[in-house]
Amino acid sequence: MVALAHSDPGRRVDETAASMLEALFTQSPIGLHLLDTDLRVVRVNTATPVMRGVPLDDMKGRPIRDVYDIVEGCNVEALLREVLESGVPLLQRVVRARGEGNPPQERQFEISALRLESPSRSVLGLAVTAIDVTERERARTRTQVLDAVRRHVGRTLDPAVTGEELVPTVVPAFADIAIVEVVEAVIRGDDPPPAPLSTGTPLMRTAFRSDRARPPQAHPVGDVHRLPAPTPFTQAMADLRPRVVALHPTTPWLSVDPPRAHAIHASGAHSLLVVPLALRDAALGVVSLYRSGHSPPFDEGDRELAVELATHTALCIDSARRYTREHTVAATVHRRLLPRRPESHASLETAYLSATGADPGAWYDTIALSSARTALVVGKVSGGGLSAAATMGQLRTAVRSLSAFDLAPDELLARLHDTAGQLAAERAHLPLGDPLRCEALTADCVYAVHDPLTGTCAMAAAGNLAPLVAQPDHTVTSCGTPAGPRLGTTEGAPFASVDVEVPDGSVLVFTSDPLLTSYLAESSGPLSSAADYRDRPLQDLCDAVVYAVPAGLGAADAAVIVTRTRSFPPDRFAAWPLDADPEAVAVARRRTRAQLAAWDVDDETAFNTELIVSELVTNAVKYGTPPLELRLIHDRTLTCEVRDAGSAAPHLRHAGTVDEGGRGLFIAAELAQAWGTRYTAPGKTIWTEQPLPGVTAREGSF
Repeated sequence: MVALAHSDPGRRVDETAASMLEALFTQSPIGLHLLDTDLRVVRVNTATPVMRGVPLDDMKGRPIRDVYDIVEGCNVEALLREVLESGVPLLQRVVRARGEGNPPQERQFEISALRLESPSRSVLGLAVTAIDVTERERARTRTQVLDAVRRHVGRTLDPAVTGEELVPTVVPAFADIAIVEVVEAVIRGDDPPPAPLSTGTPLMRTAFRSDRARPPQAHPVGDVHRLPAPTPFTQAMADLRPRVVALHPTTPWLSVDPPRAHAIHASGAHSLLVVPLALRDAALGVVSLYRSGHSPPFDEGDRELAVELATHTALCIDSARRYTREHTVAATVHRRLLPRRPESHASLETAYLSATGADPGAWYDTIALSSARTALVVGKVSGGGLSAAATMGQLRTAVRSLSAFDLAPDELLARLHDTAGQLAAERAHLPLGDPLRCEALTADCVYAVHDPLTGTCAMAAAGNLAPLVAQPDHTVTSCGTPAGPRLGTTEGAPFASVDVEVPDGSVLVFTSDPLLTSYLAESSGPLSSAADYRDRPLQDLCDAVVYAVPAGLGAADAAVIVTRTRSFPPDRFAAWPLDADPEAVAVARRRTRAQLAAWDVDDETAFNTELIVSELVTNAVKYGTPPLELRLIHDRTLTCEVRDAGSAAPHLRHAGTVDEGGRGLFIAAELAQAWGTRYTAPGKTIWTEQPLPGVTAREGSF
């Protein structure tokens, strides 16, 4: 027999091939199918996935489309016919099909198909292999979902938006429905409560997503509600452990939460995975994942993935919560350090843009100065957060203090530059571990002084902040303020001041953002029609600017004040030149008395004013340099001014008991509520202010 076998090698090969084929169909772990040219089953092996519990004879002769319930979206029959026609093999194509069971479970198969030919090259059919790769594909999907969550969740610093970033990454790749609910206190930036979470703690639904077109919802996104107990959600929030729950119409805990039970039944969900958003034994919220229809129930691998997703999401929510808390504190400090609204006066109406997300380092201010003048300030500190708000408060206080010395804008910024340099030096000596130490302290600032008596506005800038002026003739131009060194830098270049004509009805715009200023300066910008607002509320112009500025320009973060000039009433102002001789004192008293009577000033104030004028004129005659001038201004206060061309500063001193002089300036200071010296190019001005009975600081304002 051995000799016979060796003498017929062809027969031996045929027997080996037949033996191998039989072994494949009876012992191979890979599902094998033989199909004829009509794609009907000729033979299958016992490892074929659909053969589990199905007699072999029930498979023979059935079309392949009846053997596998292919999920919509993949036409396997068309793919196999293409192999029959072209002879090009189909290799490792993954398809989804529903297997046996109640309900049918969706599985994934990797199929390959080869055309079978006879020795004469006629087509006999197809050999098809099928491998159940459901677990492999699920593991791959889990990896992809986890990678997507790590890439897309946490891109914003808003605890409410973080949930909206999570749900698209898990639906439909991992779940059919995803819901994120966060403790309301966490949304506000408060510390998360420790577990177990007390019953009745308010939660906000921050995100919902479903693979259905009109999914039912127990609560809309943004709704704040309390979770009824006991449910898997409250249990997960109590022990911070995930739960996989099978859902049936008779599930007992559904009766505790009727709205959620109705939504679950309407969606057809059959499997629930509840995973808490937890961090350091504190509860931030809960994620609810549902599967419905033919999707497989959640298993242990799904639970492990959900825990990783929730852990990453909880870290992102906590980071956003910390930012929200810091932003809230910084915004509160910023709001408290700014005036509630810019002050308006008889000759200068002021409004500001209502910012929705104001930069904590940006500020504005209006400061009432002597002689009916008003200082306008806008600035911006580099950096952000609470440190920027605190530095802003320091610089704003410094500006207000320096403005009391009646300094010219360029001189005031020079001294403010020194103050910012000192603050920067203090920051540089902070402890090495303080992150603020490495953050440079710089700031931009523009300081302007409007004088209604001359119709001009003197201004200077540190940095690239240039105010805009809309003239009554419809032209909008930059004030051309030279850019001085930024506050806090080591640059020592001097600041330069410019005088700008601002006739009656002009509109001045100060912003802390150069890009916004450039946009407003365009001929097609909202300021081009500023003259139309001459007799309308100034806030209308501010609203028009807000509506017109593109969303990406950052107008909501800038500090912006808008002012409209008015002519100072000519009957509220008087000026007289004086001779440099002693008789000028009597002349000044007489003219003062007559003018105060015309203004109907009360007798006590008029008497005190005469004394003040007498002492100031006497001082100017003795120690000043001609020419001399006396001015009276009836505004929110009664202002007396005596001008001369000298530069010597007056000195208030207390005269001795036997001294015959030296009490003049002391008397003026006692009778007035404020006094000071203002230096100008021609010389100096000594001024005093007295309150007017029955007139508040805002009287005469808009």
